[in-house]
Amino acid sequence: MNIIKRIPPSGENFELFGWEYDRFAYSEAAPHLEFISGCSINGRLANSFWHEAMYPKLAKIRNWNACFFPAAHKIISFKSPCPTVGVVHDIAPWYGIQNLGRHRNIFHLLFPGTLRKLALKKLDRIIAVSHWVKQELAEISGIKENRIEVVPNGIDLAAFYPRARGEESLVLIQPFSFRRPYVLYASRIEHPIKNHVKLIEAFGIFKARTRYPHRLVLAGADSRGAHVVKKAAAASPYRNDIFFTGYFPASSLPELYSGADIVVIPSMYEGFGMGVLEAMASGVPVACARAASLPETAEHAALYFNPHNAEDMADRMVTLTANRDVHRECRRLGIEQAHLFSWDACAKRTLEIIQETASEI
Repeated sequence: MNIIKRIPPSGENFELFGWEYDRFAYSEAAPHLEFISGCSINGRLANSFWHEAMYPKLAKIRNWNACFFPAAHKIISFKSPCPTVGVVHDIAPWYGIQNLGRHRNIFHLLFPGTLRKLALKKLDRIIAVSHWVKQELAEISGIKENRIEVVPNGIDLAAFYPRARGEESLVLIQPFSFRRPYVLYASRIEHPIKNHVKLIEAFGIFKARTRYPHRLVLAGADSRGAHVVKKAAAASPYRNDIFFTGYFPASSLPELYSGADIVVIPSMYEGFGMGVLEAMASGVPVACARAASLPETAEHAALYFNPHNAEDMADRMVTLTANRDVHRECRRLGIEQAHLFSWDACAKRTLEIIQETASEI
């Protein structure tokens, strides 16, 4: 959607296609672009079959010079009558990460790994959101690295920015009330890939060492294995200081980040560290796992820990909360780091790649 908003109203003739229920969202984001309804039936099964059976016909009828798949790691068409460009955000949903959880839909069940690799290989241009994803994609699929270009995501600095803090102890975000200070992790509640259980263990160590009044806020909807996370929280001696929000509206995330003392991101697999950028842009120091793309996104502006080691994680939490000099320096460096990522730059290069691909016909 961030790229769609930045498509200029003149120049090439861009068309959007999708489900009928997406029409309003698309028309709000880019009212100057024509929207073509692909199907009115909701569901992953319909989505998968439509891309295989109906998309090629639509592309041929519309005489497209190129087609852009913004989430090629989830769904693409095996056949296309026109050149294609696809964005790969991560490859865990396609190939799975051992012991890290899986995100399978009917498309993945119908098409075994070999065919999915071939589908990716048929893309004329591939965009990876990080060098980490590019490397994994090349290693697992066999696609040559020179066919994959890294175009990082951006951050909406109009929404995520350092907000002035008062002395009030409560952060009111309807319908929630958060008592400060709190440690925040904003992510869907999924075990084991998001690593909430290890964070809960580290939080207990942190509390026992410091006796600080901090609470742990886990903001996100329940996903696979959420019951394991809830069980770990219930067994913690500090369970009364652990708060699950459930689904949390994206529009309220900036306020939630801004109210946090620190943000901890223990995830073992992220194709791109969006949570890192959201926290840093909000002026909140970050401690994150030295895993996957997180060091690439955060670089020198965060404190790192071994995601499998609760003691190591707790050490970084203690440092960020107890050492205010480190806290201030991470905050300063984080704001600078976040400003290096721009949706304008991402959209500009993505549109250039689409145009280059279309002109190669």
